Amino acid sequence: MSTSDDKADEIRYPDKSVGYRNPPVGTRFQKGVSGNPKGRPKGSLNMATAFMKTLRERVVINEHGRRRTVSKMEAALKQLVNKAASGDLRALAQLVDLSKDAEAKQLAQGMQQPVMTDSDQEVLDGVIKRFHQAMRPEPFEVKGEDQ
Repeated sequence: MSTSDDKADEIRYPDKSVGYRNPPVGTRFQKGVSGNPKGRPKGSLNMATAFMKTLRERVVINEHGRRRTVSKMEAALKQLVNKAASGDLRALAQLVDLSKDAEAKQLAQGMQQPVMTDSDQEVLDGVIKRFHQAMRPEPFEVKGEDQ
């Protein structure tokens, strides 16, 4: 005797062979049931994202007798620069390292812009010329009467 579930399985899975990429019907993932129920919770952040989010938070600082709101990163850099200016050698070494990294990144960004060679320009000019020729309407000829 077959039940209605068996008939439904026969309709959905006419070939009940079991093998590579074809697990038994009873052990397949059920619709709406996660394969990893205790996986990463939605909305959780990885370390880099949490770090950047924290550095972008705003804080209030007093500067020259006035209150200002700046990011935590800017506040930390101000403190580092102030310590280096007052003679703290560790702070000075860190500041020099940070400035070298920042300069290297700026140079690398400037170098990443594509440079077009002469041959690239020739190819591009040829493509543009063909495009304009294709867009130009053909001259219309009247047949039948001689002029």
